[in-house]
Amino acid sequence: MSSRTVIRGGLVITASDEIHADVLIEDGRIAALAASGTAAAEAWTAERSIDATGKYVIPGGVDAHTHMELPFGGTFASDSFETGTRAAAWGGTTTIVDFAVQSVGHTLREGLDAWNAKADGNCAIDYGFHMIVSDVNEETLKEMDLLVEEGVTSFKQFMAYPGVFYSDDGQILRAMQRSAENGGLIMMHAENGIAIDVLVEQALARGETDPRYHGEVRKALLEAEATHRAIKLAQVAGAPLYVVHVSAQEAVAELARARDEGLNVFGETCPQYLFLSTDNLAEPDFEGAKYVCSTPLRPKEHQAALWRGLRTNDLQVVSTDHCPFCFVGQKELGRGDFSKIPNGLPGVENRMDLLHQAVVDGHISRRRWIEIACATPARMFGLYPKKGTIAPGADADVVIYDPRAQQVMSAETHHMNVDYSAYEGKSVTGRVETVLSRGEFVITEREFTGRAGHGVYTPRSTCQYLN
Repeated sequence: MSSRTVIRGGLVITASDEIHADVLIEDGRIAALAASGTAAAEAWTAERSIDATGKYVIPGGVDAHTHMELPFGGTFASDSFETGTRAAAWGGTTTIVDFAVQSVGHTLREGLDAWNAKADGNCAIDYGFHMIVSDVNEETLKEMDLLVEEGVTSFKQFMAYPGVFYSDDGQILRAMQRSAENGGLIMMHAENGIAIDVLVEQALARGETDPRYHGEVRKALLEAEATHRAIKLAQVAGAPLYVVHVSAQEAVAELARARDEGLNVFGETCPQYLFLSTDNLAEPDFEGAKYVCSTPLRPKEHQAALWRGLRTNDLQVVSTDHCPFCFVGQKELGRGDFSKIPNGLPGVENRMDLLHQAVVDGHISRRRWIEIACATPARMFGLYPKKGTIAPGADADVVIYDPRAQQVMSAETHHMNVDYSAYEGKSVTGRVETVLSRGEFVITEREFTGRAGHGVYTPRSTCQYLN
């Protein structure tokens, strides 16, 4: 049975265009667009019609950096694939790319199988995987080739967390050389973890145990140094590089310099670095623990450089690095020792709204909002034009967005499985009203009408930005 839905009267916004158009959806795909009120549009018939007058019609968000159910610091991220993808949908995101983890001594395949098992049948929206590479050896390198062929086309390495995820420069270089051959993209957590561990040890010895010291030991210069080193290693390998969760203006400068040299180097930042700062880490009574993430929040003056990077395209993507831990019982593991606070913030539900607020505030344009949150992440990770745009043939991942609705962000009203909001009490303009995933209603006029298991695993092609 063919099913048809038509969305009438809205302002369709993509990365390249804004047009008052009606959208015809057929069998889970965008079938056609036509200017509102024209004979072509008026002739469409459909079982379901949505009146989007006065609203935006935008592609579903693509969040290319989430960590559902991630084991970390003796505990697990508090969102499951079921709760996390439901919350993502509430926030207008219709595709996530999560991170499967290779443990040291195990194969990439074992890690990927484990994450497939966690997600399978549980997701409300579509999903893909990156692969965290923790153990670089000959077998791992061969497996990277196989995974690229299967649609897992990006591999994350860590210059931080010695003893957990850490790779040394030799391991990083070998993985980069392999990705230069197989078309994969290396994603880098760029912080000098060896040096940071020294500073952590020294701070604790001085009795500096509060959450704010997490930001003080993870220095911006050590993010910049690692970013510079990752760029040079990628240059030696002839490989592309994507630096995740860029937070420091000095790191942005390293990316800008590399891009000016014509290198295939890309940068991502996250809402927490655009809207929060070390002021939050310094909140009294251990409240600062809620804001412990790595890379850490920076002093407010770094925000201007991040916004500028997004405007000049030295930063191309805003993802969330959604990795929630409850304050009670999880963040509290670090009372008396900031190094034991699980690193991560909730945010998968907040990204599209915060970035719309950035439009309202004049930081970015409407089309740039869609570019950094939908189209570019889809292109970067081989999902475009299936995801990230509204065009004939694309998946009907569509959000009806009310640009004038007012809301106050709060743990009381969010749908993430975590006991606090990083943006508690923040007023924003704009709100998701209805969300379709492959033509099926997931959020219908502010009511969840989706289901676990609707979301399907989505293999990806290689990065679409490589010279």
